[in-house]
Amino acid sequence: MPPFYKRRMPFWFQKTGLGSALALLLAGCAVGPVYQRPAVDVPAAWKEAPAVAGWLPAEGPERADSLVRGDWWTLFGDATLNQLAARVQVSNQNIAAAVASHAQARALVGQRDAARLPAVGVSGSAQRAGGDASSRAGSSFGASLAASWDPDLWGRLALSADSARASAQASAADLAAARLSALGTLASSTLQLRAADAEASLLRSTVQAFERSLQIAQNRYAAGVAAQTDVLQAQTQLANTRADLAGVLADRAKLEHAIAVLTGAAPAAFRLPVADAAWAPVVPAIPLVLPSELLQRRPDIASAERAVAVANAQIGIQRSAYFPQLGLSASRGQSASAVADLFSASHSLWAVGLSLAQVVFDGGAIAAQVQGASAAHQAAVARYRQTVLSAFQAVEDQLTQAAALATQEGLRRQALAAAERTEAQMLNRYRAGQVGYTEVVAAQATALSARRTLLQLQLSRQLAAVLLAQALGGGWQADPAA
Repeated sequence: MPPFYKRRMPFWFQKTGLGSALALLLAGCAVGPVYQRPAVDVPAAWKEAPAVAGWLPAEGPERADSLVRGDWWTLFGDATLNQLAARVQVSNQNIAAAVASHAQARALVGQRDAARLPAVGVSGSAQRAGGDASSRAGSSFGASLAASWDPDLWGRLALSADSARASAQASAADLAAARLSALGTLASSTLQLRAADAEASLLRSTVQAFERSLQIAQNRYAAGVAAQTDVLQAQTQLANTRADLAGVLADRAKLEHAIAVLTGAAPAAFRLPVADAAWAPVVPAIPLVLPSELLQRRPDIASAERAVAVANAQIGIQRSAYFPQLGLSASRGQSASAVADLFSASHSLWAVGLSLAQVVFDGGAIAAQVQGASAAHQAAVARYRQTVLSAFQAVEDQLTQAAALATQEGLRRQALAAAERTEAQMLNRYRAGQVGYTEVVAAQATALSARRTLLQLQLSRQLAAVLLAQALGGGWQADPAA
């Protein structure tokens, strides 16, 4: 890498004789501290990874390619989700705002780079003047060319450009974070909507079963072999289940509204039909990366690191106020009484100027600004390290959650099988007059609760996979050159 005083000069200035003459003078004038990425303690492996061995492989096969490309949502095998994800990346307004912010940050880089180059301007004038009858009217024309340049002797302008460039890189990471957040919310909402459809289907079939149970209770009551309380209990159970169904349908509608907004559409003009096939939740294996790779794969970590680079450049910018500011200017002008003679007239004016400004006394203002910039840098370093720690925690939490949910699903399936056998036996015994309807109601409520719990557990496993993909950065990777 070239030394500081060469990196801080424009290319055209380095090629001139003046640039070579000033090289030794500027070698010791670097006011900006050399940037170093803050050190963090990175574990060699994930603590909770062994708990989910076989479900979350450290090295994934072809499925890992989807995560590397960033298309992690395709791992769930939902065609509708894939179509919605394409719409979100184009029409989501939060992503659109992040794209505009990134464009604004890139424009600022161009402004800061342009400030290091000379400014050249041209001007022209035309005037016609006259007086009374004894004075003759006349015309005058003028043209001038002026140039000015502030040599970046202490690297202040270059540091400003570096700061803007780091801010643009941070905004690129923020854009990736906005995409990851929107797509994660979309995946979670779509999976929850699929689960709501499945739960609604379960409750509809349960309502039909409870209607049959109510008919049995009414028939037995009419035959005088059962009490009226059996009918009342069956009616209560049926009404409660219908109320639960209404609540699930309302939740489904709100999820559909949320998905509409994510895709940039008004809820009134958006509809997702209920899937024809039975719900078959896919819990994908999310390929893990090493903790050290997470520093490049999490956009929030990349953004926090670039914020440290911005704060580091600000220290040098504030330090440059200790040194004199040099300005160069030159101009040349022509004047004539006719436009045709403007550039051939012998009357011309030229000027060359040199300005030098130095703060002699400011009551410690510059020192305070440098101290403030140093404190801001320390705060940025602390925020970066906290972001890294939080990212490590997020991955470990989701690995723990994934292991626990996988274990719970097996146990819940056992509980459901036992509850369904109990429900069938109690209903048969009630028909035979061996038990009261209270035992039937209890068995049916337990079985329904077990079915809904298993369904929600399967959804929780999917949502945990979404959160793990997000915690791993969703396949995004920062530019190593940054």
